[in-house]
Amino acid sequence: MCLDVSAVDGLYFEGNCSYQDLFKYLNLTKNNDLYTMVRPVKHYKVTTWVDLKMVIYGILDVREIDQALVLYVWIYMRWNNYHIRWHPDMFCGLNHVLFPTEVMWKPDLIVEEMTEKDKAPPSPYLSVTYQGWVEYRNDQVLVSTCRMHVYKFPFDIQSCNLSFKSALHCDDEIKFKAILNASKIADWSCEVMQNQYEWLFINMTVRNKTVNTFGYNQSMIVYTITMKRRSVLYIANFILPILFFFCLDLASFLISDTGGEKLSFKVTVLLAVTVMQLILNDILPASSDRIPLIAAYCIGIFSLMLLSLLETILVMYLIEKDSESKDNEEDEDQRLSEECGDKQGKANIHKYDRGGKKWTHCACVCDVSADEPPSELLSVTKEVWTKENNDPLLLNTDY
Repeated sequence: MCLDVSAVDGLYFEGNCSYQDLFKYLNLTKNNDLYTMVRPVKHYKVTTWVDLKMVIYGILDVREIDQALVLYVWIYMRWNNYHIRWHPDMFCGLNHVLFPTEVMWKPDLIVEEMTEKDKAPPSPYLSVTYQGWVEYRNDQVLVSTCRMHVYKFPFDIQSCNLSFKSALHCDDEIKFKAILNASKIADWSCEVMQNQYEWLFINMTVRNKTVNTFGYNQSMIVYTITMKRRSVLYIANFILPILFFFCLDLASFLISDTGGEKLSFKVTVLLAVTVMQLILNDILPASSDRIPLIAAYCIGIFSLMLLSLLETILVMYLIEKDSESKDNEEDEDQRLSEECGDKQGKANIHKYDRGGKKWTHCACVCDVSADEPPSELLSVTKEVWTKENNDPLLLNTDY
């Protein structure tokens, strides 16, 4: 097929239409140090410009407790190799070819915030044009550190940086340059992004800067990713249930204090809020500068419910003490009533002589209602004759 196309264009050269012919012409082998050992420049003072572009395919995970960001990104790099040149007409119009990555020099690109080694397999090929432009495309799973600000959790907006630079080359040897501007990169990322986890991608900016590392300057490209948390699930699964628990605690005031059901109910609701706080503790990072608002919200509700529980305990204690006091009074009244019942009908008789006559005073004790006032008690004097000497007997009885 290559021969037919070349014959139509009139550019057919017999025996020069295969990749092997081009490799032989370029002397491109794995053992050729010209392509693998050093930067592909004619003079060591010539700077190698590396065009860089990064596109986010997906936000795989954001671990707040570890302050780590997991992204699936696509990285594109392009640089010029002065040692590779050929004329397409000499090889049947072949203007680009794919080379194994082992036979070509590549920039030692690293991500400064990266904390774990990339687990995705690297791309095995490089694309090289007849003008010497080398293109490298690679998909990576980047696990990078990101300073999380969770004060407004779950309504927070996070900004994470990805800084690309060379591991050892200074800025006189390698300089990085962003291909697209920030708006185009952000639009492209929104179009190709397939997974955003619980986050909503907002924007991505890019800037070039020079940093001083170990005493020499290095070129760096910094991508800043801005994303917003989707808070609907946290509202439905965390904030509202705690509010419902608080409403149940308020409704428990309608339960009678005489039994133990109210106390057990309040303790159960308080334990439920404690479990929610433990879940929140597993989500939020321990290195937060300020107490998050949601933590203050949980602590406030927990404090109010604790005060309500203490109030219930105090009320039940006072009710118990009042009940004991009433029982003691009833026991005392019952004892006095029994003693009064034993003395009913009995009389204390006092005999004395007056003028030779024998008088007998008899006091009769009767039951008197406690509701009757003392003013209504009547003093009645009865005259009774004794059988012995027919003398009158005065009987004083108070009612």
